[in-house]
Amino acid sequence: MLEEKNDNLQEADGKLEIDINDSTENNAIETADTDAVPENTISNDEIESESTVEATEANHQTALDAITNSNAEESEDETLKERHEIPMQDYDTFSLDALVDELKKLINTDKVMSVKDHIEEIKKSFLLQYNHFIEEKKEEFNASKQDPNEEFEYHSPLKSKFDEYYNVFREKRNAHFKHLQTNLKSNLDNRLAIVEELKELINPQENIKDTLKHFNDLRERWKNAGAIPKDKYNHVWNNYHFHVENFYDYLHLDREARDLDFKHNLEQKQKIVARVEELVDETDISKAFRELQDLHRIWKEDIGPVSKEHRDTIWNRFSELTKKIHDKREVLFENQRANEQNNLEIKKEIIAKIEVLGTEKVNSHSQWLVQIQKVEALRNEFFAAGKVPSEVNEETWAAFKTAVRNFNAFKNSFYKDIKKDQNDNLNKKMALVAKAKELQESTDFTATTPIMKQIQEEWKQIGHVPKKYSDKIWKEFKDACNHYFDKLKEHKSEENVDEVAAFDNKKAYLDILRAYQLTGDHKTDLDAIKAHIEIWKGYGKVPFARRHIEGKFNKILDALFEKLSLSKKETEMMRFSNRIDSLSDSNDTRKLDNEKIFLMRKIEEVQNEIFQLENNIQFFANTKNAKKENSIVLEVRKNIAIHKESLEVWKEKLKQLRNLNQE
Repeated sequence: MLEEKNDNLQEADGKLEIDINDSTENNAIETADTDAVPENTISNDEIESESTVEATEANHQTALDAITNSNAEESEDETLKERHEIPMQDYDTFSLDALVDELKKLINTDKVMSVKDHIEEIKKSFLLQYNHFIEEKKEEFNASKQDPNEEFEYHSPLKSKFDEYYNVFREKRNAHFKHLQTNLKSNLDNRLAIVEELKELINPQENIKDTLKHFNDLRERWKNAGAIPKDKYNHVWNNYHFHVENFYDYLHLDREARDLDFKHNLEQKQKIVARVEELVDETDISKAFRELQDLHRIWKEDIGPVSKEHRDTIWNRFSELTKKIHDKREVLFENQRANEQNNLEIKKEIIAKIEVLGTEKVNSHSQWLVQIQKVEALRNEFFAAGKVPSEVNEETWAAFKTAVRNFNAFKNSFYKDIKKDQNDNLNKKMALVAKAKELQESTDFTATTPIMKQIQEEWKQIGHVPKKYSDKIWKEFKDACNHYFDKLKEHKSEENVDEVAAFDNKKAYLDILRAYQLTGDHKTDLDAIKAHIEIWKGYGKVPFARRHIEGKFNKILDALFEKLSLSKKETEMMRFSNRIDSLSDSNDTRKLDNEKIFLMRKIEEVQNEIFQLENNIQFFANTKNAKKENSIVLEVRKNIAIHKESLEVWKEKLKQLRNLNQE
């Protein structure tokens, strides 16, 4: 056999275009073959066959070029083959954090060129997002800065990490290229020398066995010669295969050995064709195309020529199937381009929405927060929308940046207008800070506590201040308030001793009050009850958590009042007076104010009821039977009297409460 047989069809590549550079040499070789057609005689069948082959190859040239170009690039750097194993993701949809994590993962691969395209896509996506982010930060800075000489600075740990990882990749890539360039020229010179030696093999005077041994040595050297520059790939391989075919076709070889070798090569190529027929139906087009590349490489690099009678037929079938897979790949690309066009329309809609938001006028900070959230959501949608056609990528990105920039300028104009309001708010809050600091050492807790609470309420009502002062004045105000209320808490803790003693006294006095019996004399009993009330008040306040004892005291009083022959008004007023005294002792101004509001509402309600009842009486007075007041009229008059009596009680309560406030 002339060459080592290879039954493993895991790799392949396309048929080489024969590059005949020396016609004289070719003619000389041709005359050396005993089976060659006479020099000046060319049959019509051969002419027709050649033109058919040329037409077929011309029709399929685009598909073959795609295979050849890919294999030429991968032959220069074999690590490029491995990039097919790493899926290319839509990095435009990744967040900045996710892009940095993905870059960190990819730079750890040993084959740096297998991830080159992925890393460049990551870099492109990262810089687009990061530059947009920095522009927004710069616009925010310019809108809020107080000192015109202050320069914008922004440090991003995330950008530092990205630069660190990318520099690692760049160093690995440069080292790889340096090593690669060192070997490529040497490998090219070696392969060209092998071709020259192959030319010299066609020598009828040399012993056939020595020639075959030399030929096999050359083929083994060629196989191990290594990568060459991709721009030399086709030319070198074409020359090599041209001279290999000449060796088979024109050298006086042992016919039986040559025919067996042709047969074996034909079988190998038929297996490749059969596998490509299966690949035509493969659903994963990208996978099919990659395997097709390998099969073309095997066809070109590992399998020798076949006899002339089969050479064109099997090659045409192979190139025809190649074109089918290539066409399916083009359809896939067309679908991808359609998706990119759809993504473009989505991004155009997003840009249009941002442009609209950049013209909608809003008049409050809370409304602007809503607008900002809308733009941020649209911004995320833009990055998640996926790739657009490369020819409009920069244009689309520029339109997006312009829309966001215009929105930010519109937003910033609003905040520039309210900056004066923020400065006014700052002055108001600084005044409150000064007031709080002035009162923080006060020991007149009864008078100061309501003022401090009022100051806190006023603080809440004042709007935003410039951000650079916000934390500072809030801390000063909070510290002053906390200082005062901590002192108030300590004071109350000291008072707790007296309050506990008051509770113990009142608890003991309840037992005395429960045992008290009325004498039956109205004045004596009333004076005794009043004396009990004064004694109870004299004990003072009890701890807040034990205020329930006041309720027990009031229940005993209520029972005693019921046994007295007092009018309803007198009873009600005594109960009210006792309750108001309790509220007054507790210094709970809020409850006293609420009680006042309640009394005013009750007075208004009763007056309205009386007015409505008197209108009803007027209605009955205008009827024919007005002289005879029926039971309904009498009932209404009775209700009026009851409501008027109730009204007097409510008014008396309000008067008593107002007198208490004046005191």
